[in-house]
Amino acid sequence: MSISTTIKTIQDIMRKDAGVDGDAQRISQLVWMLFLKIFDDREEEYELMEDNYVSSIPERLRWRNWANNPEGITGDELLDFVNDDLFKTLKELSFTNDSDPRGFVVREVFEDSYNYMKNGTLIRQMANKINEIDFNASEDRHLFGDVYEKILKDLQNAGNAGEFYTPRAVTEFMVQMVNPKIGEKFLDPACGTGGFLTSSIDHLRDKVENVEDEQVLQNSIHGVEKKPLPHLLCITNMLLHGIEVPSQIRRDNSLARPLRDYKPADKVDVIITNPPFGGTEEDGIESGFPTTYQTRETADLFLVLITHLLKDGGRGAIVLPDGTLFGEGVKTRIKEKLLKECNLHTIVRLPNGVFNPYTGIKTNLLFFTKGEPTKDIWYYEHPYPDGYKSYSKTKPMRIQEFDTEKAWWNKREEHELAWKVNIDDIKANNYNLDILNPKKHDNSNDTDPIDVLLSRLINNNKQIETLLEELDKRLVFNE
Repeated sequence: MSISTTIKTIQDIMRKDAGVDGDAQRISQLVWMLFLKIFDDREEEYELMEDNYVSSIPERLRWRNWANNPEGITGDELLDFVNDDLFKTLKELSFTNDSDPRGFVVREVFEDSYNYMKNGTLIRQMANKINEIDFNASEDRHLFGDVYEKILKDLQNAGNAGEFYTPRAVTEFMVQMVNPKIGEKFLDPACGTGGFLTSSIDHLRDKVENVEDEQVLQNSIHGVEKKPLPHLLCITNMLLHGIEVPSQIRRDNSLARPLRDYKPADKVDVIITNPPFGGTEEDGIESGFPTTYQTRETADLFLVLITHLLKDGGRGAIVLPDGTLFGEGVKTRIKEKLLKECNLHTIVRLPNGVFNPYTGIKTNLLFFTKGEPTKDIWYYEHPYPDGYKSYSKTKPMRIQEFDTEKAWWNKREEHELAWKVNIDDIKANNYNLDILNPKKHDNSNDTDPIDVLLSRLINNNKQIETLLEELDKRLVFNE
């Protein structure tokens, strides 16, 4: 039986249970069980490599001792064990990242996980199906990687969970162009399920030449994710990609730490990320940023954070909506900061539909280097493939589409899809980066395409809503 068929069977088992409601809960239920199975398979390797290896998980709670035996405990006995012993104990593990990094990872995973299932017999059936996958077998691990990506895509149908997933073609292209190197510290401050982290691991592993390189790689990958489910998915994803102790994937809000609290040691060489956009942060988050850049819009705050966290000479890449490119007010000041402190050398303009079904908003890939001001910005308009009018589940974006950008990247010339804009023109236009392809549009004409006008209208409405909320708060306060 194929791994994809095994996962489908597991999902069918969960649908029979009265306690699991909806895709998000099914995925969460599946992933904490997969985590324990993958962790146990990994421990088999550690036991072979390390003398006197001791598991961070109490012996009775290790997957092998309660889930491996197909004739093991089941029914109410298994349900009580999972709820009253397994979860209770793992949530209360007292390990820190310094005292026991592996134990710390286990506690982090279970702190916000739940057993949604109410039928112990169905839990036993799930465990037996999961046991059909050998995560130490390279073929099984490789095949499961593809299935895991399908699980991540399924999140797009689970409420707003689509924000967790960036298409693989986009992550691979951005990582390849930024080109992380062995020994560089890599960070995704809004890492979701770990797409940019895993693409970077795969990219770096091609450069590993010895055991020392591998150890450097293990220690160089850092991520932060605010929400429990994508954090759990990311930790599991790291184990699948050979990160032995993914304790550097923290569950936290990157924006909650005031900028002034960051030390030089916190700065990194490479940041690649797709921060949530279109949303606003909770009250008070903006107070950790300098007054001139204070806003509650998530993507804008991340742009300030990234500019701050890169070392001089560090390289960044970020996915941003059109609204940030043409937005005014605080957005203008943030863009001015970016262009003064970084060389924003490239903006790849993506067509509609790349992030469907989560959002139809047009997006852009910004590439920059910290430590030198921008002199010119190159734009590249990414076209649809021949015969496409949009992307869909059956016709997603493919990495091969970026071959033209890759060929153009190091020997740049203007053509029908690429054009260069001088910083003086950007300044004269009040730091508006929403510059249309001059080969296709007459920029002297004020009639922009309908999708651009709609995007601007949506952005302006959001700004009005934010201002009205602020006004309402001040009026209440003054009363």
